[in-house]
Amino acid sequence: MRWLTLYARSRQVPAALAAMLIGTVAVWALAGSGDARSAPLLPVLALAAGATVASVGLGGQDVALDRTAAVRWRVRRTAHVLLIGLVVCAMPLVPGVLGEDLAPAGFLVRDAAGLTGLAAAGAAVFGARYAWTPPVAWLSVSMVAPSPEGVPEEVAGWLLLPPGTPAATWTALTLAALGTALYALAGPRR
Repeated sequence: MRWLTLYARSRQVPAALAAMLIGTVAVWALAGSGDARSAPLLPVLALAAGATVASVGLGGQDVALDRTAAVRWRVRRTAHVLLIGLVVCAMPLVPGVLGEDLAPAGFLVRDAAGLTGLAAAGAAVFGARYAWTPPVAWLSVSMVAPSPEGVPEEVAGWLLLPPGTPAATWTALTLAALGTALYALAGPRR
């Protein structure tokens, strides 16, 4: 087998892709009516589900073996996080190809980047097994955050704000950059 196939299998990529697709189809089915499509919560749930499912693959079967291998892990880790962000963003765009947008593309790209960065930071801080906790925690905070009256509330609730909100965009970009850099440099926690 080639190294890319082995890497994908060791990181549970096929199972994660299947779970992402199932989650997107479920959200698309739940969205049903046009009124439900206007609410940003359903697309964010699809993105969060994708990021949390893929976060399990941010650590290999044996972390000690990964750390001792003579491989450029920083490049591979960075590529892995970027690929997760791309796939997480692409899944909710699939219904748009069929003519039914779940949310604007800018909204999906921003939230996918931020959630993927949170998952990568979670893998570096808590390990791959618990990498899902930061995206789920921030989604929980966003759901109960008060309506934004200032920048702190916009930062807390960035996941549900409309596209083009500067504080939400900068928060997502910061989380994506910091999470990716932390994971690429440190790798998953043991």
